[in-house]
Amino acid sequence: MTIPINPPHDCPLCPRLLAYRQANQLAQPTWFNGPVPGWGDPNAWLLIVGLAPGVTGANRTGRPFTGDYAGNLLYDTLHKFGLATGTYDKRADDGFTLNGTFISNAVRCVPPENKPTPAEIHTCRPFLEAQVAALPKLKVMLALGTVAHQSAIKAAGGKLPKYRFAHGAIHTLHTGLIVADSYHCSRYNTSTKRLTTQMFENAVAGVLALRPFGG
Repeated sequence: MTIPINPPHDCPLCPRLLAYRQANQLAQPTWFNGPVPGWGDPNAWLLIVGLAPGVTGANRTGRPFTGDYAGNLLYDTLHKFGLATGTYDKRADDGFTLNGTFISNAVRCVPPENKPTPAEIHTCRPFLEAQVAALPKLKVMLALGTVAHQSAIKAAGGKLPKYRFAHGAIHTLHTGLIVADSYHCSRYNTSTKRLTTQMFENAVAGVLALRPFGG
């Protein structure tokens, strides 16, 4: 059976996430409230992998990292390095576009307390694998956090624990794909200084150094 790139809006695969989604639909019927599809340049050489949608961010807007705190640092940095064009206005219809870059999540549905279970991560991984396969020019994946790192490595054909997460690490897999790591640009990580703006910019600069000629 061919796995689609994106799960259906009413995806029933994870009962806990389905119940949480349905509760959000009742409380906020105008929000997106569904599995959030990836978005970006279909000819991307870079795939950024996050953890999961934020409840008032991507779960509300329907676009990864859009409308939550983490998106501020992510999209400001992508714009600074020429990987995005336009003005990020925290809306899915703000006209902001990605250049050579695509963004998706390890888990497509918002999890309670932003903590998906191992079973939910495993269940959602085939959609990430399908996304990787659907990007014909993909060369590099930037994983934001440990969960994203593990899913990216497995989706790219690598095995754990051979490749261990570390901020700034770059892993070249036997498949030819490269997985780079950064701490997630979450409010918690930035407020505690686990991740500073300079640290994140350094991680993205390291990824840019891997860009293929003409990418």
